[in-house]
Amino acid sequence: MTREKGYMIGTEPGLALFKLCQEVGIKELTYYGFTVDNTKRPSGQRKAFTEACIHAVEMLAKEDADLLVIGNSDSPMFPEELRPYTARKTFGRGGIRVNFLVNYGWEWDLSFLKMAQDAKRNITDYIHSKDISRVELIIRWGGRRRLSGFLPVQSIYADFYVIDDYWPDFKPEQFWQALAWYDHQDVTLGG
Repeated sequence: MTREKGYMIGTEPGLALFKLCQEVGIKELTYYGFTVDNTKRPSGQRKAFTEACIHAVEMLAKEDADLLVIGNSDSPMFPEELRPYTARKTFGRGGIRVNFLVNYGWEWDLSFLKMAQDAKRNITDYIHSKDISRVELIIRWGGRRRLSGFLPVQSIYADFYVIDDYWPDFKPEQFWQALAWYDHQDVTLGG
């Protein structure tokens, strides 16, 4: 299928993954919707992934979650429909902290670091994504073996698990395999 068709189809697996994380007690989950760099793609793709992100966030807002959409909301590429979600909100009974990166770019995220250095302050107070916790495991679908700018500060010690299937072909056993693999990693956090 074309990329344009795959984006919306990927929203249902996103909800299935959320429910699996809920089932096992994962405390925080981050989805990578689209990047600032992705907005350079053809307009049909941009429209399709933007609509899919809006739909996915609206689906998650019907669940028990503490939801935050984070990305460059000053850009015209940031969907207006997602502006109300740019401050963390509790939906239902709350529970999993869900972060959804939309129009996210690492340069945008770290744009205030120079100011922090000049003021000799804690740099994590100056990153836009400071409300997102340290990432322990990154699961990357589609066989790609790169971060693509995904939360560089929070991902510094993350373990990276790659699945060759594309995201719309998500199967629950892929999630279970990733968790089983992670359970055997030597997590030292640099120590």
